[in-house]
Amino acid sequence: MIDWHNGTTPGQREDERSAQERSECVLAYIPVVYYSALLCVGVPVNILTLVALYRLVVRTQKALYVYLLALTGSDILSQLFIIFVGFLLETAVFHRDVPVMLLRSVSMMEFSANHASIWATVPLTVDRYVALCHPLLHRQISYPARARRIIAVVLTLALASGVPFFWWSDMWRVSHAPNNLDTALIWTHVTIIYFLPCCIFLVLNSLIILRLRKRQRQQMCQDESGQQLAVPSRLGKTTAMLLAVTSVFAVLWAPRTGVVLYHLYVTSVHNDWRVHLAYDLANMLAMLNTAVNFFLYCFVSKPFRAAVRDVLLFRGAPLHPRRPLRHQRTPANASTSSISSTKRSQREVTPLSPKRADNKNPVII
Repeated sequence: MIDWHNGTTPGQREDERSAQERSECVLAYIPVVYYSALLCVGVPVNILTLVALYRLVVRTQKALYVYLLALTGSDILSQLFIIFVGFLLETAVFHRDVPVMLLRSVSMMEFSANHASIWATVPLTVDRYVALCHPLLHRQISYPARARRIIAVVLTLALASGVPFFWWSDMWRVSHAPNNLDTALIWTHVTIIYFLPCCIFLVLNSLIILRLRKRQRQQMCQDESGQQLAVPSRLGKTTAMLLAVTSVFAVLWAPRTGVVLYHLYVTSVHNDWRVHLAYDLANMLAMLNTAVNFFLYCFVSKPFRAAVRDVLLFRGAPLHPRRPLRHQRTPANASTSSISSTKRSQREVTPLSPKRADNKNPVII
């Protein structure tokens, strides 16, 4: 017993020394309060968004709302795995006193949900680009069934991309410098989660803006010549929604990407309290991205506001678009006599040419 006790004493001393040298959280309980408030607001708001978008999908049968539906569902998963399980349960409640296998499994699910939340916006951007720059092709390839298949592929790839992060090192606790595995995982992380999607957003959004400016100039030329260019007014709102979602993501996730790279090449979070503080604030900003899309949709989209109003007021809005067609089917199911009477009435109203009038007079006589 004595030998066993003496053998474990150096390890305990190293843990105590590491705990003393570890950078403390300057924000104290502020992150716990912030994440609790973000979870209490973000989850109900995203559930409301989910119900409203589902109504719009069923009512309009548009692929756009399918992509937004997948984005909202991914945000809910990110809030549950990252905020609730990762930040609140592990850090605040259990103080990370949980099995290592469970910690690594939760970390893998956090990265998978995070990748799904970000990459669900990519097919939405591609869909808007095709709608603006190739409208005829968009009518052929953009429909809800295809959108659901694309989202299924994106979610599967996001789940697979989270598997390598089973070996992700905890930046707050690991005292040693990042090794080769940490370097590879960090660069994979920032590439998947920020650099690659931001490059796609930048290229496609730039092409969309150039296309819109070109159409604006064409419309001005057509107005000057007395003609009108038929451009749907809702197209601009959809594009504005896309630009808002991608821009907010790029702004809110930029600090976390910079702090992670600073931790890799300059000084670690474990050793410098300033990097620890910056990493905490960057994570708080990044997680804010999971709760702001609802307000962007409400600000831009009038159909979304109407759907949210119907959900809040418990209105049984017509979900199926075929119900109003019953009024249109009534004339189609009418008898042949009614159709012939309609044709006769049209003939009576339509003026006859002189030749047809001359030909008909002998018949009538």
